[in-house]
Amino acid sequence: MTGPVLDIAHVSVTYSGIARAVSDVSLTVQPGEVVGLIGESGSGKSTLAHSILGLLPAGATVAGERMRLAGTNVLTASRRDLAALRGPAAAMVFQNPMATFSPLHTIGRQLTDFLWRDTTSNRRDKRHRIIKALAEAGISDPAARFDAYPFELSGGMLQRVSIAAALLMKPSLLIADEPTTALDVTMEAQILHLMRELREKTGVAILMISHQLGVIAEICDRVAVMYAGRIVEQGMVDEIFANPQHPYTRALLACELSLVETGATRLPAISWQDGAPTSPSEPTARMGDAA
Repeated sequence: MTGPVLDIAHVSVTYSGIARAVSDVSLTVQPGEVVGLIGESGSGKSTLAHSILGLLPAGATVAGERMRLAGTNVLTASRRDLAALRGPAAAMVFQNPMATFSPLHTIGRQLTDFLWRDTTSNRRDKRHRIIKALAEAGISDPAARFDAYPFELSGGMLQRVSIAAALLMKPSLLIADEPTTALDVTMEAQILHLMRELREKTGVAILMISHQLGVIAEICDRVAVMYAGRIVEQGMVDEIFANPQHPYTRALLACELSLVETGATRLPAISWQDGAPTSPSEPTARMGDAA
């Protein structure tokens, strides 16, 4: 496709008309690009991601100039249009793979449900397609895993299954919401390697949401920094990490353990007075020009 797969312009998200979780955010993701979205817990990263697919709870209001996904403006789309976007246009991988699947049904049964829109393939064809997707996601003995229950797989293997499920409908955009946070460092490295491989093979664009700077540096082309519901700085990863302009970005980098001077007796931290966002019902943030 031509143009960005995701084009967000001046979008805000409020709850019950009072609490503003996302404020005036603009962001684009180009085809085949990996864009990182970083910030501490409560900065609005997941709220923004869920709004893209219309997954916010009742009471949430999304407004702005546009939020265009694969050519469709999500802000004006009907429920049916939004449902049609989930899968072919964009898919999401969540943080906790153990909570993604029901323990009552096999992996194969649940992934077959992901293909409900495909009315031209029979069950055998769908089984073959799912087993191939599991193999591409690095699942050993995928035919046996097809008939396994989620509790028979480790957390890392389940996250691989989640990625396979998300890519079944060949989406233009994969939204990964903290996909490695619940995993150990070895499995984290494997999942990141897998996502890089899949991007190269399929050309899927990725919006990588994380609070881990190492993850962003490892896989992303560009990065956007969120603070108190706003994007306060964005650009190429190498440029932002080498020369951060916003005080919040500088504070985040100062807290990165891999950058802490050897032998330091005190770990750096963002002070509560400087770093803590204001209440979502208050319009002004504390750090720098984030307001």
